[in-house]
Amino acid sequence: MLGWSIWCGSARRWKNRNRPLVTSVAEDDAPTKALGETQVTVASDIEIARAARKLPIQTVGEKLGIDADSLIPFGHDKAKISAGFIDRLKDRPDGKLILVTAINPTPAGEGKTTTTVGLGDGLNRIGKRAVICIREPSLGPCFGVKGGAAGGGYAQVVPMEEINLHFTGDFHAITSAHNLLSALIDNHVYWGNELGIDTRRITWRRVMDMNDRALREIVSSLGGVSNGYPRETGFDITVASEIMAILCLANDLADLEQRLGNIIIGYRRDKSPVFARDLKADGAMTVLLKEALQPNLVQTLENNPALVHGGPFANIAHGCNSVVATKTALKLSDYVVTEAGFGADLGAEKFFDIKCRKAGLTPSAVVLVATVRALKMNGGMAKEDLGQENVEAVRLGAANLARHLENLGKFGVPAVVAINHFVSDTQAEVDCVKAVATELGSEAVLCHHWAKGSAGIEELAHKVIQLAEKDSKFSTLYADELPLFTKVETIAREIYRAGAVTADKAVRQQLAEWEMQGYGHLPVCMAKTQYSFSTDPTLRGAPVGHGVHVREVRLSAGAGFVVAITGEIMTMPGLPRSPSSERIFLGQGGQIEGLF
Repeated sequence: MLGWSIWCGSARRWKNRNRPLVTSVAEDDAPTKALGETQVTVASDIEIARAARKLPIQTVGEKLGIDADSLIPFGHDKAKISAGFIDRLKDRPDGKLILVTAINPTPAGEGKTTTTVGLGDGLNRIGKRAVICIREPSLGPCFGVKGGAAGGGYAQVVPMEEINLHFTGDFHAITSAHNLLSALIDNHVYWGNELGIDTRRITWRRVMDMNDRALREIVSSLGGVSNGYPRETGFDITVASEIMAILCLANDLADLEQRLGNIIIGYRRDKSPVFARDLKADGAMTVLLKEALQPNLVQTLENNPALVHGGPFANIAHGCNSVVATKTALKLSDYVVTEAGFGADLGAEKFFDIKCRKAGLTPSAVVLVATVRALKMNGGMAKEDLGQENVEAVRLGAANLARHLENLGKFGVPAVVAINHFVSDTQAEVDCVKAVATELGSEAVLCHHWAKGSAGIEELAHKVIQLAEKDSKFSTLYADELPLFTKVETIAREIYRAGAVTADKAVRQQLAEWEMQGYGHLPVCMAKTQYSFSTDPTLRGAPVGHGVHVREVRLSAGAGFVVAITGEIMTMPGLPRSPSSERIFLGQGGQIEGLF
C-alpha cells in the first residue's frame, strides 16, 4: 500500500491518506505510482465512493425492519425515517451505545469519522446488528479547508458527494427557520414594538452555512425609514445556530416546538427576557423543521445502515448527531456506533455532559482514535519529518493520548485506543502507543479500515463488544445544582488541566442573573479551540497550569445549555488563503471533482 498527502494551501490543514490501490489502466489526469512492474492508480475518496455498489435505500431499510412505507425517499440511495415509524419503537429495548472520539486534531490527521464508519462495518462483519450514527457535514468546511465528513478510503458513507453538499436539505431548513425568527424580530420592532424589545439588547443573530468573516459584525436596516431601525448585529455559521442544537436535542415535534418557543431573542429595558413564542414564531419555525427532524438513512460502502443527522460543531456547539437518530438506532440494533466532534476534551465531554444528560443515554464503551503521525506532531516533530521513525516523539506526544484516556476514566465508561494505521508507521512506534495504553489500564488496537474496510478492524470490533458487555458506571462530570461558573471551572480544571479560570465582571454578573431567572441547572457548553487542551491552538501535547479566560457567555434557553466562549474562537469562521473551493469543479460527464 502507498500513502499520499494533500496539503491544503496555507490553511495548515494536512490530510494524509492511506490511499487504497486500484489496479487499473491509469487515465491521463489520474495520480499514478509504480509498484514493482504493475502500474496502479491511487484512488481518492471520491473515486472509491463513486465506484460503490449501492443497494436501493428500501433494501437498506429492510435490514433494520423498516418497511418501505415508513421511508421518505430522496432519490434511490437516501431517505428519511418517518416520525410515525419512530413513534412505534418506544417500547423496544435499547442496544449498546458506543462513542468514538479522538485525541486533539493535528494537520497529520486522526480519522475519527473513518473509524466510526469502519467500526460499524466491522461489527456487522462479525455478525452483530450495528448502526452508525454520525453528523451531517457543513458546507463551510467543505469549501473551506477541513473537508467533508463522510469518512474515507474503504470506510465511507455514501452517496458521498450528496452527503457533503445539500443532502436532504436539513441545513437549509435550519437556516430558514433561524432567519425567519430574525426577520420577525426586526418586523415586530418596525411595526411599533409592542413587546418593548430593547434594540440594544437583541441577542439573536442571523446565520448562513458558509464561512464568511465579513458578516461577523454588521449594521442592518440602513437606507431609510422604510427599511426599519438600524442596529448592530451579525451572522454565525448555521452549525453554531441554537436551532441546530435544538434540532439535535429534541425528542419529537412537540418537544421541538416547545424548545423553539423557549429561545430568548433579547431583552427589554428592564432586562426581562423576550422569547420566540412572544413573537408567535415557534409554530412557523416548527413547520419549516418538520421534515428536518426526521433522521436520514444512508449506507456504508459495505451496504450497512447509517443514520446521518444534525451537525453542530464541537468547538462552538455540542458536537453530536441528533438524539432522535441515536435513540432510533438504539431501538433498531444491538450496537450503535456514534461520534463526537474533535478531541475528547470537547466532543466527548459535551456528549457525556450535555447529550447523555439531556437524553438519558448511557454509553457502554468509548473508542479513542489516534495516529502515530499525530502523536509525533504532539511530541514536537515537524510535519515534513513525519515519515521518519521517531519513537521518542511518539512517546512525548503520547502524553496527549494519556490525558484523554485519564479524562474518559472520570466518566466511568471503559475505553480502548484505536490506532488508525498509516503506511509510514513502524512497529516500534506502534508498540510505544500500545505500551502507553497498557500503562493506563487500557489497550491499543492497530486498525487498517481505511485500506481494508471491515476486514481491517475486526480486532477492534471484538474488543468493543467485550467492553460493552461490562456494566457501565457512567456518570457526568458535574451536578446540575452547581453554580454555572463552577461548572466552567470544573471542566477547565478537570478536563483541560487549567490553572487560573477567569471571566470579566460582566460575564460573572450575567451568569448570576441567569441563575436568578431559573437557568442555573443547565449544563455548560464550552466554545474552545479544538487543537489544544488549552485555549492556545499552538500549545500541543498535554499542557498543565495554563489560564482559561471566558470572554463571553450566551444563553441557549431552547437548547438547554449555556455557551461559554474562550480564547479567539469564532462562531462564524473565515476562509483560508487557499480554500478548498478553488479545487472543486465539475469534470467530464458532470461529475464533481475535488471533494474530500
